[in-house]
This record gives sequence, structure tokens and C-alpha cells, in this order.
Amino acid sequence: MADAGMLIFLSLFMLVGSFVAGSVPLIMTLSEERLNLVSIFGAGLLIGAALTVIIPEGIQMIYSQQFEDLKLKYEQSKATSPGHVGDHDHDNEGLHSVIGIALVLGFVFMLIVDYIGSSKTNRDPESGTSRSQRSCTATLGLVVHAAVDGIALGAAATTSQTATEMIVFFAIMLHKAPASFGLVTFLLHDGVDRARIRRYLFFFSIAAPVAAIITFFGLSQESKETLSSVNWTGLAMLFSAGTFLYVATVHVLPEILMRSGGGGGHSHLPSDATGTVKAGFTRCGLLLFVIGAIVPMALTALHHH
Repeated sequence: MADAGMLIFLSLFMLVGSFVAGSVPLIMTLSEERLNLVSIFGAGLLIGAALTVIIPEGIQMIYSQQFEDLKLKYEQSKATSPGHVGDHDHDNEGLHSVIGIALVLGFVFMLIVDYIGSSKTNRDPESGTSRSQRSCTATLGLVVHAAVDGIALGAAATTSQTATEMIVFFAIMLHKAPASFGLVTFLLHDGVDRARIRRYLFFFSIAAPVAAIITFFGLSQESKETLSSVNWTGLAMLFSAGTFLYVATVHVLPEILMRSGGGGGHSHLPSDATGTVKAGFTRCGLLLFVIGAIVPMALTALHHH
């Protein structure tokens, strides 16, 4: 029961923290140019969180459990046959492909979801539908990502290992705040009204807590014993990283690049022979993107310290 109480507390904290972080751009009054710069910073946060927080944490969880298993096998082999300790390097080789498969599955999953949504849009074309579809797909991708995060947290809670649960929780929080901030700035820049943005933000914020609680209470005792290995938690985080990367690179970043290069009407931006402004970052935008990408890494370093 103590495990359930801790999980509920962490889930509530996650819900409130994510919603508050995403509400910051909503309470700020920004001009179009400043909103564009904040959006670029948010896109950097999304990319940085995926590359420097989610993927490394997922890989660390998988390998930490594998190293524990190898150590146990090594001690057993020493006890049974001291002169002939087996080589267990081949046990690590399979993990390389498993990590890649988990990432690709998450990316492909969101690609399929995006394709299904796009096909429905093409059958019912309306003015502004593509922009609305882009916003909905980006939101759906991050909601799915948040739900998978919740599954990882719920699975970690079933192991009754407080250290593992807290590692997963901190890893999730380190990228949920940047993700919620980046999502809201993207939606604001995409012209979505604030009431709808708050609904999207609420769905994103509540997805992980609900998934965590359902996972914890929905698993049978046999399933909890199976998930006592951290491997499944790490794989769930890597799958969510794949969905995260799809949203950040296919939807958010290209839109930010296009708006930054061609939407602001800056005369100093590079142009082609016809005078059309090319897509790309300004110097200030590039600097903000780099800073946004570095912030999650800095937070991770402080967390590990």
C-alpha cells in the first residue's frame, strides 16, 4: 500500500508540475517576434530533452539491469568452476539492437498515427484544416509519449524498488516540463486559441499520471514479478523517446524553421534569386535553439550530481 501511496503522490506532483510549466507561455504577453523566439527556445527544449534525458535514461536502465545479471552469472560460474569463467559478452550484443528497435517502433508508431490523421484530412479538405491537423497530431504525439512515460513509471513502481521508481520519476519530470512548455509555445505560434490550448495541455499533463496508476493497479501479481526487471521500464522509455523525436523533428522543428526563416519578414535573412526568403534560423534564433537544447542536459547533470 505504501508503493501505491508514493505512486499517487508522484503522479499528482507530475500533473501539477507539467500543467504549471505549460501555463507559463499562456500568462506571458508577447509580440509576434518574441513569441517566435520563445517557440524556437521551446523547440530546442524538446530536442534536447529527447536526446539528453529520455534516451540516455532508458539505455542506462536497460544496461544497469543487464550488468547486475552478468555479475550474478559471473559469481555463479566462479563458484561452480573457478578455472573456467564463461564469457558473457554476447549477452550485451542483443541489447544494441533492442535499443534501436524500441526507438524505431516509437517513431514508426507516430508516423502511422500521423498518416491516418492526414488521410482523413485529405478526404475532407477545409480552410485551415492542415494547420489544425498539424497541431492535433503534435499534441496527440506528445500525449502518447506522456502515456508511455506513465506506463514506465507504473511498471517501475511495481518493482518495489524505491530507487528505480525515483530515477524514472526524475527522468520523466526533467523532460515533461520542457515538453509542456514547447507544446504550448508551438500551439500559440500555430494560432490555436488559448481555451483549446489549455484543454490540450490538460490532456498532456494528465496522460502520464493516469497511465501510471492504471499500469500499477492493472497488473496481476505474475505480471509484477515479470516486470521486476528494469528492462521493460527502459524499453518503455525508449519507445516514448521515439514518439517524442517524431513530434519534435517532423512537426515542431520544421514549422519553427519555416516561420523563423520566412514568417518574420526580416530583410537580412538569406533569399534566393527570386527574392523569396529561405527558411532557416536567424543568429538570435539559432542561439536560443542551442541554449534550449543544452538546458535539459544541464538539468540532468545537476540531477545526477
